[in-house]
Amino acid sequence: MKLAALLTSAGINIGVCALLLSLYSILRKQPGNASVYFGRRLAEERSRRLSSFILERLVPSPRWMVQAWGYKEEEILDIAGLDAVVFIRIIVFSMRIFSIAAVVCVFGVLPLNYFGQEMEHVNISSESLEVFTIGNVQSKSKWFWVHCLALYIISFSACILLYFQYKNIARLRLLHITRSPSNPSHFTVLIRAIPKSTRETFSDSVKNFFMKYHASSYLSHQIVYRVGKVHKIMNNAEKAYKKVTRLKGAVINKKCLPFRYRCGLCGGASNSFKLYNEEFELGAKRSDFKYSDSNIKEKECGAAFVFFRTRYAAVVTSEVLQSSNPMHWVTDLAPEPHDVYWSNLWIPYRQLWFRKIAILVASIVFMLLFLIPVTFVQGLTHLDQLQQLFPFLDGLLKKKFTIEIVSGYLPSVILQLFLYIVPPVMLLFSSVEGSISHSTRKRSACWKVLYFNIWNVFFVNVFSGSLISQINAISSPKDIPTELAKAVPSQATFFITYVLTSGWASLSSEVMQLFGLIWNFIKRHILRWKDDPVSVPSFPYHTEIPRVLLFGLLGFTCSVLAPLILPFLLVYFFLGYVVYRNQILNVYCSKYETGGQMWPIAHNATIFSLVLAQIIAIGVFGIKESPTSSSSIIPLVILTLLFNEYCRQRFSPIFKKFSAQDLIEMDSEDERSGRLDEILEQLHSAYCQFPADTTEFCIPGKDSVVTSQVAGESSSSGSTSKDVVKKSGVLHSTSGGLPVSRLKEAVASISLLITIMNSQT
Repeated sequence: MKLAALLTSAGINIGVCALLLSLYSILRKQPGNASVYFGRRLAEERSRRLSSFILERLVPSPRWMVQAWGYKEEEILDIAGLDAVVFIRIIVFSMRIFSIAAVVCVFGVLPLNYFGQEMEHVNISSESLEVFTIGNVQSKSKWFWVHCLALYIISFSACILLYFQYKNIARLRLLHITRSPSNPSHFTVLIRAIPKSTRETFSDSVKNFFMKYHASSYLSHQIVYRVGKVHKIMNNAEKAYKKVTRLKGAVINKKCLPFRYRCGLCGGASNSFKLYNEEFELGAKRSDFKYSDSNIKEKECGAAFVFFRTRYAAVVTSEVLQSSNPMHWVTDLAPEPHDVYWSNLWIPYRQLWFRKIAILVASIVFMLLFLIPVTFVQGLTHLDQLQQLFPFLDGLLKKKFTIEIVSGYLPSVILQLFLYIVPPVMLLFSSVEGSISHSTRKRSACWKVLYFNIWNVFFVNVFSGSLISQINAISSPKDIPTELAKAVPSQATFFITYVLTSGWASLSSEVMQLFGLIWNFIKRHILRWKDDPVSVPSFPYHTEIPRVLLFGLLGFTCSVLAPLILPFLLVYFFLGYVVYRNQILNVYCSKYETGGQMWPIAHNATIFSLVLAQIIAIGVFGIKESPTSSSSIIPLVILTLLFNEYCRQRFSPIFKKFSAQDLIEMDSEDERSGRLDEILEQLHSAYCQFPADTTEFCIPGKDSVVTSQVAGESSSSGSTSKDVVKKSGVLHSTSGGLPVSRLKEAVASISLLITIMNSQT
């Protein structure tokens, strides 16, 4: 690839980024786009401030960057939680280490690479990018010690920064645990693989088992039910009721013709729903949601939430093997109530191993199928091979501008378009795998996407690029390692364009929220829906963390081999620091908290990147016939692995287990302050399978779990969920909830809406 092609790609991406960022600074000032760009704030304030039209709303300004940069870490921690702080710390670490690498390599290594051969440099813009890589240095050069020193400086700096980041994040995690004394997950254990008995129900089995073996600490339990689609319908009933209520009260233009109602551009008469009032009331009376005891027992599955009197008892129970058969009474600490992935709780535990194997095979097949577009992309970077394979493209590929576009911009764009389908597929795989919480599902998807990116974006591009460019030079299998080692520096030029396209462009599209903007336009101007401040997206950690770590891998592996990539990476990380802070503060809302468990993923990926860069350097120095330089890197690999082992022993357990010292002190503090009884009373409603605005309410009593037809919320007065009375044919609880009558009205309203639309047809 020529330097002119790189400059063309950089110019296109700079223009696209400047355009999108300018549009964003304008669109975010428009009141109609508030739900797209300020979703989190609207969800908190539940109100919108509509200002009158002023000219400033149409003028781009960098004020949003200044505001995003000005927030302190403590403010982000209070607003978005520890997970957001950890993600920002990953970017800060990348900014620091690659700033050091840029100073060392651009001013120390890059000149040696450029003048490594005895050649005349006339026009720098027409030269190949390979003259800026280590491939341009002569074999047996005496200047390879500079490359070794640069790699040592980068590796030691990365380890020092990683240590302090790991230490600080571990401290924040401990503070997160100790400062959340009322977290229900600390008192709750998820039991799966409950043995099935013909003589008693699952609920009785759980009660008898824990009353026998954990009598001093056992409080109560709650069985998980197989509800499937019914659960989803019940959860969405309140939302449907609110939407139908808004439609009933809407004033719609009577001049609109009835058939236009179908497209959503216009509405029927304002009294359309009044005409069906009697039918509405009749539908509400006909609705029946009663469950018999036999139906409830049939829907019980071999999983339950078991509540304990202290945090320490819950942790001990989750760590101890409960039965001599490891496939029975499997225990795990329960996730937070909002983090529970209910759809996977009733999966039989014996099925999980089969699901994991099937997902592993499916992931491998998916990665192999992805070789097709990657190989095609690499073919675009080697135009001479394309001209030999497709002679009819000879005339088109001889034009200068076409060459610059095809080799400098098009490959990374095509690869990025294919990569957009990877995170949703991996998230689906993680769901099928059987994750019990949303956070576990996202962490699993994060690992899968990271593995996928490292293999397909890095290794496959290197391998396929080498095989395409050196296919004629390979005469025997023993030549393959040598030819691949030669291709690693040359493929670094492709990664520079990938950083431009996938990095800069992805940040500008992220801040623009293109899909959200289009959907908001359709919702407001075509469907005529009102904004729902509750429906705020959560941050896509499974997409963004692998992308940031992949760029870190490219930076470490190419910093010494091709230092020209470092300035482009620095621009990405500094711009990403501002963009992601802005998105976390204004757009996304934290629905659950993992306590910073994303950091071990970043740490392990960084160590892998460092070791990989050192191994590649050993191979390259060996090809350049510099055994001294090659052998001097081996101690660096050993020291890096020893550092990783120290961090694994010192910090990693903090992210996997709870300390008995902290838990016992928290239990003692709650008992002294009198908060313990209040916390225990709230456990039963916290893990109700139909939380907030649904139709089942879990009641602890003599049989531990009773199912009633009302959803309960936490009582501010501290009353337990036993206080349930039957009033006017509708079950009510002193702790509040959604009456069955409102649920019936919601479902009847949905049926009525369908009837009206059919009648308009």
